[in-house]
Amino acid sequence: VQLQASGGGLVQAGGSLRLSCAASGRTLSNYAKGWFRQAPGKEREFVAAIDWSGGSTFYADSVKGRFIISRDNAKDTVYLQTNSLKPEDTAVYYCAAQMWTDPTGTYDYWGRGTLVTVSS
Repeated sequence: VQLQASGGGLVQAGGSLRLSCAASGRTLSNYAKGWFRQAPGKEREFVAAIDWSGGSTFYADSVKGRFIISRDNAKDTVYLQTNSLKPEDTAVYYCAAQMWTDPTGTYDYWGRGTLVTVSS
């Protein structure tokens, strides 16, 4: 199973990026999905999660109101719309999948990250 994140890049503060994470190798459309990030010199932190149906979403306080997580199970893809970006959002963003919805718990699969850099 592979999870491949994409959509990162360089953006000015206040801008937006849409991150995507597609699964391959086997279907993970019935798994809950999450986004995490790791800034230079810091530990990885939870950003957002969504249950398998898309009916429930969860956010870290630091991104609530600015980021939106969504999914398209037909494409086995999860998205993270990042708006009103701040320099402190600069990090490598990772997607992950878990069988049962537990936003900050253990994830079964992890993808390679995509770098988001926000300039001031």
